[in-house]
Amino acid sequence: MSKNKDNINGGLNRSLSSGQMEMIALGGTIGVGLFMGSTSTIKWTGPSVLLAYAVVGVLLYAVMRALGEMIYITPGTGSFADYATDYIHPLAGYLTKWSNIFQYIVVGISEVIAVTQYLNFWWPHLPDWISGLVVVITLTLANLASAKAYGTLEFYFAMIKVVTIILMIIIGLMVIFLGLGNNWHAIGLSNLWKHGGFFTGGFKGFMFSLSIIVGSYQGIELLGITAGEAENPKHAIVASVKSIVWRILIFYIGAIFVIVTIYPWNQLASVGSPFVETFTKVGIAGAAGIINFVVLTAAMSGANSGIYSSSRMLFKLSVDKEAPSIFSKLSKHVVPNVAILTISSGILIGFILNIVLSIFSKSSANLFVIVYSSSVLPGLVPWFVILLSELRFRRQNAHMLEEHPFKMPFYPLSNYLAIIALVIIVLFMFVNPDTRVSVSVGAVFLLLLSLIFFIRYGKDGQKGKN
Repeated sequence: MSKNKDNINGGLNRSLSSGQMEMIALGGTIGVGLFMGSTSTIKWTGPSVLLAYAVVGVLLYAVMRALGEMIYITPGTGSFADYATDYIHPLAGYLTKWSNIFQYIVVGISEVIAVTQYLNFWWPHLPDWISGLVVVITLTLANLASAKAYGTLEFYFAMIKVVTIILMIIIGLMVIFLGLGNNWHAIGLSNLWKHGGFFTGGFKGFMFSLSIIVGSYQGIELLGITAGEAENPKHAIVASVKSIVWRILIFYIGAIFVIVTIYPWNQLASVGSPFVETFTKVGIAGAAGIINFVVLTAAMSGANSGIYSSSRMLFKLSVDKEAPSIFSKLSKHVVPNVAILTISSGILIGFILNIVLSIFSKSSANLFVIVYSSSVLPGLVPWFVILLSELRFRRQNAHMLEEHPFKMPFYPLSNYLAIIALVIIVLFMFVNPDTRVSVSVGAVFLLLLSLIFFIRYGKDGQKGKN
């Protein structure tokens, strides 16, 4: 067995650096939602959205520390699905794998749709189906080339987003405290409380915003999928987990702080993209074009991560004999080419269906929003699985944790508190009229999957697997 290939991954190469892994996790998490959709979370709770992002960030930290602790000992592709099977029940692993595929195909479709809209900024007469087809083919070829090629592309996509956010934060702070772009009259912090106070939506509004914010953080667990193709998994995982949560928190909270401080929260709906407005405010020529390019790469990055993540999960399902064996086939570039082509085809078909539906019905936009939002609950499955798995993992592997450099802090209290908090957030999704339908669709999807599992594999999950 070579040092770059091992059996735990079904033969996949270990070629991703820790820097690429961090950027993949950043790219999978920081998406179009931050650049274009941040106003929707702000409307629920006003300036206290800053606290809401911080609260979800703490939950995220618990999830990632639990994941990091387990991956450090057993780093494999789709590792958290293995933990679900080994430490909870085969059903939990099955739900995790199919939820991931569902989530990322839906996200991939939405991101490709977003790309076509951003390309219209420069080429208004370019047919959507042509730009969508070019995007899917380009990302598919990058994923087919090698894991390293995917990692390199994702590294640069994420870098563009990160640099833009850092610039936004620096320029924003100069506007707030020095008065840049405002004749050197500092704006100050008064917008944080002037327009109805800090908690403008009360407790309910705050909880509603949490239910939307968890969706914007989903994707960070991509580290648990890339681990199987990491060059030096132990070093890469420790480095990635330690830094990734803080980076994401700084980027999200920093950008949102600038937005709600510069602009009165109740006027944001009429602002358009706060990023465009902020860059325009300080006289950066072509701000709209710059941000359009950034959100274009953000959408490309989301679709790219979607193809990578869900193809590895489909590969894993095949290796675990829960999907046809053809999906575990590896190309000469040591990537699951059949799984990649299947996922890319699924995204392309979903994209074409969206175009066809939009021709015949104006209500298709609403249908699409429901389908997209329905991925939020399945997207939370890995978080629950990671927190629950680590409880039993710790008990069963006590001897391996004696010299562990990266243990979950405040175990098991942190696990229980994070699980309870996530359950409460899900309950508020059912309460919120804006998320009720979509979370119900997600719940039905999970119930159907559970039913299929028990029919195929029986109560213990072993029937017909051999």
